[in-house]
Amino acid sequence: MHVFIFWLESLRWERPATRRVFGTTPEQAATTRQLAFNQGFYNLFLAIIAAAGVALFWWPVVSATLLLVSLGSMLAAALVLGSTDRRKLRAALVQGMFPALGLAFLALGTIA
Repeated sequence: MHVFIFWLESLRWERPATRRVFGTTPEQAATTRQLAFNQGFYNLFLAIIAAAGVALFWWPVVSATLLLVSLGSMLAAALVLGSTDRRKLRAALVQGMFPALGLAFLALGTIA
């Protein structure tokens, strides 16, 4: 999901389909292009850290740490989005669903 968000924010920000997703006008998209580009890379880096946590499953402490930090950051960002603008609640649920599930599975795996 966060790689897809990166793609939208950093590579397709001013396209009509992306503007519809984020509810921006052409003028708003042009004005916020640099901010979206940067934010997209934050999303990409969080996804890379999560992927590294999965790839390093054989090193449980490192794997769990990477997953906790990346997924926790993703979930926290979704909570901020949903709590600061109720119109963005659906987007916050989409953004936070996979990290929340990942954290739940991580918790189950550490207590099992």
